Order: sequence, then C-alpha cells, then structure tokens
Amino acid sequence: MSNTFAEKVIDFNRHLHYSGKLPKGFRVINPYLDNPETMEVIQQFYHKFYNDSKQRKFIVGINPSRHGAGVTGVPFTDTKRLESACGIKMHSAYTHEVSSVFMYDLIAEYGGAKEFYKQFYINSPFPLAIIRLTKEGKWLNANYYDDPTLFEMVKDFMISSLKKHIRMGVDASEVFVLGKKNADFIQKLNKEAKLFDRLQILEHPRYIQQYKSKEKQFYIEKFIFTLNSTSA
Repeated sequence: MSNTFAEKVIDFNRHLHYSGKLPKGFRVINPYLDNPETMEVIQQFYHKFYNDSKQRKFIVGINPSRHGAGVTGVPFTDTKRLESACGIKMHSAYTHEVSSVFMYDLIAEYGGAKEFYKQFYINSPFPLAIIRLTKEGKWLNANYYDDPTLFEMVKDFMISSLKKHIRMGVDASEVFVLGKKNADFIQKLNKEAKLFDRLQILEHPRYIQQYKSKEKQFYIEKFIFTLNSTSA
C-alpha cells in the first residue's frame, strides 16, 4: 500500500470504530460505517489534498458534529463547502454546519483549500460524532467533555486516536487546539500521555460564528497569524 499521508488517513478512518461504553442517553455516529458514500468522499478528499508524504501541522477540534464530519467524514466540512470549496459533491446528504462556515472563510483567506490543506491536517481527539438524547426525545450534538462519566469512558480511546495521528506523521512539536474548554481536557490527556510538546489555543469556530460574527475578520487574521507562527 502507498505510504502517502492520504492513504494513512483513509486507513485510519476505515478502521475507526468505538466499541467502548457510553453513559445512558449518549450515542456515537460513525459515518464511515453508516453511509457507503462517506468512504468514497473521504477517498476523493484525501487523495486530492493529501496525496504526498509531507508533514503537516495538526489542528485539533472537539469531536465531529452530526451535520459536518458526522456526515461527510471530513472535519469541519459540511456538504455545502465540500462541494463549493473542495469540488466534491455528496449525493446522499445535504448539510449546513455552523463551524464549517467560519472554517472555510478562513481557508479562503489563507489561499484556498489546496494551499491550506498542504500545510494543515484537522481532526479531533474523539474522531466520531457524539449525540445525546434530550428530555424532549430529540438527539442533539454533544461534546466528549459534556459529561464527566462520558469523558472517563472515552479517554483511553482519545489518547489512542491521537497517538495514531502522531504516528501518521503530523507535527507533534506544536498542536493547535480549537476551543478553550477543549484545551483544558487535551492538556489533561497530554499530561498523562505526553503527546505534544506545546499547545497553541484558539477559539472554536462555532463560538466565533455564533457569538462573535461581527468580529469574524479579526479572528480570521488571528488564526492565520497563529497558524503561520512557529514555536521558538
């Protein structure tokens, strides 16, 4: 098998399966198992943007949302931006995801998907979508840290996933963490497993898009400055 970055990511996703426990009222969505088109889409995406052996800087989210990577398999990418920015159409689903809007505005400003993905790789410590059941009987997005029991149950799986990414060849000297609460928990994982030398903490795209949209340009410039800076 080819040893390109693309093949390593595709292989990681193909074998991605969470078989651990979850607290009552939580579920994991695995789009790679649930929808055959998701595997086709990620193969197109990673072959298009990662078909080399170049090391990339690692951007770490929380866990995929059910409308973003929970459908497309591509982090922070809904079906709209998968088609408009990456040139890949998904036929079995149509989704809009808030974080994806900010992320692709940032990517456009950086120089477009090809330029951005040449430098950066995005994933999450828990790389599958988590949903929780509300009292009204609706399933909503959940974060791995929303419930202390949930975090304890998924912690070892997250450490294992992050180690696999480091073995795939991401730059472990410095990691860019999206979301301040997320960073608190990744610092805990890092203390235990010694994964990364340094954490750079940035706001989460959903927070910016939802609560700071008037200052979006400021955050885009902040992200680009931080992502382009290298640790001393």
